[in-house]
Amino acid sequence: MTQQMTDGEQTATASFLPRELWDGKIFTGTWDAAATTSPVIEPATGETLGSVGMVDADGVARAARAAAEAQRDWARASYETRAAVLRKAARVAEENIGEIIDWLIREAGSTRPKAEFEGAGINVKALHEAAGLPSRATGEILPSPDGKLTMARRRPLGVVGVISPFNFPLYLAMRAVAPALALGNAVVLKPDPRTAVCGGFVIARIFELAGLPAGVLQVVPGDGAAGAAITSDPNIAMIQFTGSTAAGRKVGEAAGRNLKKVSLELGGKNSLLILDDADLDLAVANTAWGAYLHQGQICMATGRVLVARSIYPEFLAKLSAKAKALPVGNPATEQVALGPLINEHQRDHALRIVQEAEQAGATIEAGGTSEGLFFQATVLSGVTTDSPAFTEEIFAPVAVVVPFDSDDEAVALANDTEYGLAMGVISSNVARAMALGERLNTGLLHINDQTVNDDVLNPFGGVGASGNGTSIGGASNWEEFTTWQWVTVRDQAPAYPM
Repeated sequence: MTQQMTDGEQTATASFLPRELWDGKIFTGTWDAAATTSPVIEPATGETLGSVGMVDADGVARAARAAAEAQRDWARASYETRAAVLRKAARVAEENIGEIIDWLIREAGSTRPKAEFEGAGINVKALHEAAGLPSRATGEILPSPDGKLTMARRRPLGVVGVISPFNFPLYLAMRAVAPALALGNAVVLKPDPRTAVCGGFVIARIFELAGLPAGVLQVVPGDGAAGAAITSDPNIAMIQFTGSTAAGRKVGEAAGRNLKKVSLELGGKNSLLILDDADLDLAVANTAWGAYLHQGQICMATGRVLVARSIYPEFLAKLSAKAKALPVGNPATEQVALGPLINEHQRDHALRIVQEAEQAGATIEAGGTSEGLFFQATVLSGVTTDSPAFTEEIFAPVAVVVPFDSDDEAVALANDTEYGLAMGVISSNVARAMALGERLNTGLLHINDQTVNDDVLNPFGGVGASGNGTSIGGASNWEEFTTWQWVTVRDQAPAYPM
């Protein structure tokens, strides 16, 4: 693969992840040829970049067994050993960041700034933070009224199954893989087949070069049947799933039936509230970033923009002008604000919702069309609260702008959803915004910021249809990827009266 440099003039031959290493294969600690493969398609051009191996239920079972065997020695490794692997993984990622960014651009359709933020920013930060987990205190001493020593300690779960999505494919896999490994677990990672290189094989290669023992990480792309196998395999103790709410319900149901721990990070229909005292230009800039970053293919995307009626007309005009001016094109060869959607299915879903809204009386103020997979930044007004454009996650660059007449109405509109992932409030009065924010049903709340935020150190999780009440990231990683064990110690066994 050839890396496109930012000046468009220089190229460099890849050495980190050469095609001959991974083409047609899966990763089990070694690169193994697969009987079934799936093409790696560049969404911007339709070009085939190679193929990834695909596994079925039997392939998942083999991976889980091998991971369980490898995990025992990995869990017994010293905290220094595990920390050293994570630190080296961060260095490997940093040393090969150009090629990693290129994969995010070409395979995932990321713009270069988004790819740089994901690849060189939060992905590397997640590795550095995970490297600090093995040396943290693993439990606590409990009160011992009868003379025995009693303590609670954290233990690895065993094998963690990670099912990751296509939109932030590298980070949304790494944020689970890195802490799970750091805390002594093995991992079976099933990346989305559409982004299995940048969301799976890049991670495999990073840890291979970092010296992770063979078998501790298994990267096995597959379809829904492979995902179902992960939720039922007896060697897998926990599922960390990031994806749509519809798929997450199935994962949660299967995990519960099989008595597995499960972390669900699901979809959102996120509202940004623009109060009447907001700086209009800042409000528009925040809205455009939240609604159009990565073509709106983000669970935290600003799908609903609720605007005080007194500033609504001017805000709508400014946002529409901004949307019309945003360049759309191939991010590998052009300086653009929006790249392609991931595939035709996602494009057709977005077009259907926009067209249905227009037929129901909404106005397309900007965009609303696509050329191939390139979807124009879109602004909708006049959308009713029962419209799919208002209620459904679109996962495309579509901002639905709705006016409100009071703070109470703004809260009611924002909370009118089954989701509860991210919300933001823009106001020059922080106290007012904070008071309003206290009434919003959301897992993530941002005062004077848009809805797309993650910083690795924060517990990340939604409520309602956006998750199952769990969080991932920061201090919550200890809670997610370990289990408690109660231990008591006496100097000799007691003489019980029986």
